[in-house]
Amino acid sequence: MLKYTAKRLLLLIPVLVGITFLSFAMMRLAGGDAVTYMYENAGTAVSQEIIDEARKEYGLDQPFLVQYGRWFMGMASGDMGTSYVSGRDVYDTFIEKLPATILLMLSSVLLTMAVSVPLGILSAVRHNKWPDRLIRFFSFTGNSMPNFFAALVLMYFLSVKLGWLPVVTSENTILSLVLPTLTLTVSMASKYTRQVRAAVLEELNKDYVMGARARGVSGKVIIWKNVMKASMVTIITLLSLSVGSLLGGTTIVETIFMWDGVGKMAVDAITMRDYPIVQAYVAWMAVIYVLANLASDILCHYIDPRVRLGGERR
Repeated sequence: MLKYTAKRLLLLIPVLVGITFLSFAMMRLAGGDAVTYMYENAGTAVSQEIIDEARKEYGLDQPFLVQYGRWFMGMASGDMGTSYVSGRDVYDTFIEKLPATILLMLSSVLLTMAVSVPLGILSAVRHNKWPDRLIRFFSFTGNSMPNFFAALVLMYFLSVKLGWLPVVTSENTILSLVLPTLTLTVSMASKYTRQVRAAVLEELNKDYVMGARARGVSGKVIIWKNVMKASMVTIITLLSLSVGSLLGGTTIVETIFMWDGVGKMAVDAITMRDYPIVQAYVAWMAVIYVLANLASDILCHYIDPRVRLGGERR
């Protein structure tokens, strides 16, 4: 396992280089830079000499490969650079935004699991009966609903009509957290419910379940001690992908509700061509996805003997 973990961590290096290089190139191909953006939106005319001097100060006058090489070497040594727009250290800015994203991630994942696992099990146990059809209808509807549309619907009813919750982030963090959490949970819980239902149904049709029923084992014991343990591989895999995307910041939801996390920070940085912030965000996303998948593989290795024995045979 240690050898496998070390190998996966080493694979992070080429992944990180490739992703950051492509994002660096695409930002340049988009045209413009932070200096041009700042002066164009300042409302005052400045000479080309001033613009060139500012670009030289930030190193934007150098060739693309030189810029990327300087940035990557700085990041490898722990220096993420300085924001072109705010002038603040990128690492400090990123760390400042991260707690809000982690809070939103935790609330969304906990609520999603609390809703989707019981509903998925109920739908599988009541296969093709009215509870199953009702759950499948709502899960299909929620899964088909884009986050921005779910956000607008929840905002209209819970904030505008009923006045229970603030429309955007306010000083009350708990109340401000409810709407973005519900928005993310709508699509995530719908997807998880369908996946849990499929995994439980597959296990219920296997021989060991029929054997347990023949021996008189109760349905609850079969579900929670046998079927759910066998279905954990699917749930853990889904959970790792969701945690990775949520830790990267849900840009649409954070922007709609003005939730001050890394997703909103990335959107603002892209708009203003703030390259150091964008590159730090891209590197963070690459690291998170690799580590989340690695954690998922390790958990599945210990939970499911089939995965462990299959790896030993190979």
